[in-house]
Amino acid sequence: MSKIFQYNKPFTLESGETLSGFHLAYTTHGKLNNAADNVVWIFHALTANSNPLEWWPGLTGEGRFIDPSKYFIVCVNKPGSPYGSISPLSTDPETGEAYHDRFPSFTIRDMVKTYIHLREYLGINKIFIGTGGSTGGMQLLEWAIEEPELFEHIVPIATNALLSPWGIALNASQRMAIEADPTWLDKDQNAGQKGLAAARSIALLSYRHYNGYQITQSRDKAFIPLSKNVKHAADNYQRYQGIKLVNRFNTLCYYKLTQSMDSHDVGRNRGGAANALAGIKARTLIIGISSDILYPPVEQEFLQKNISNAKLLMIQSEFGHDGFLLEYEKIESALESFIEKNQRSFLKIASN
Repeated sequence: MSKIFQYNKPFTLESGETLSGFHLAYTTHGKLNNAADNVVWIFHALTANSNPLEWWPGLTGEGRFIDPSKYFIVCVNKPGSPYGSISPLSTDPETGEAYHDRFPSFTIRDMVKTYIHLREYLGINKIFIGTGGSTGGMQLLEWAIEEPELFEHIVPIATNALLSPWGIALNASQRMAIEADPTWLDKDQNAGQKGLAAARSIALLSYRHYNGYQITQSRDKAFIPLSKNVKHAADNYQRYQGIKLVNRFNTLCYYKLTQSMDSHDVGRNRGGAANALAGIKARTLIIGISSDILYPPVEQEFLQKNISNAKLLMIQSEFGHDGFLLEYEKIESALESFIEKNQRSFLKIASN
């Protein structure tokens, strides 16, 4: 069940703008044990919510590796998202109206600093496992640098130390698609929906891979066309995914969250990315997806090179970046092996 954490003190963003407070929607599953050493903190990606049992069922839930009967699972809806945390839809206490396009830009680092206040509220002083894919992995890396003693294990998946010019360009193209919709700044719940659908179509091309479309959207694939002008399964799929997102997300939130992604650079004001990553103390397993064109393997190799004693697993997949959501059996197996191996090593050292 989603809960709301309210922080009622001034909070200053990296931009220098100060909010009078903020709120975060978060979900927990399971219970904190007496030793308070069974916390698993999961970070969601761009358009997910705070309940990983809904969007990561292959890894979380009863009988899965991240089982609420064993772990105390925490996931926060990141600032800027329409699923309960502070966002463009929230009321600005200074005006009594929704922030709308005046909503300030949260950097990934700003997000993490809000989570620290939630962690303290929950009485969590140690996190056994931190994991997340894509922008979830960005948040995880930021936090592991910001509080290096906090995490025992981290597993960033299909992510990077800083968003590349390629990633920024893809985000810019999505925002341009939104800006091309003349309604996008209207103060209406349906504003910018055509632009958002087009933005989602652009995003999908970076989330998937040539081979994946050959498999799932081949030219001879049977489909029910969304309109008489649609002649191919791949065309139909892009339009369907655009409509699907429009029906569950908000245009301004999407726009602002892509700007948050653009901010990602763990090395900002820390002497560069390599220097920042060297400060991570958690046992680290980095997982990449072989066919990921958005965050290609070279970016995970950079993480492995610069995080002390980090392990790197490259998962073979035909489904590109979205492999972090689809290849859950391979990820679950890797997680289980990584955690159990480290636990055996710890018990061996403790017994000597």
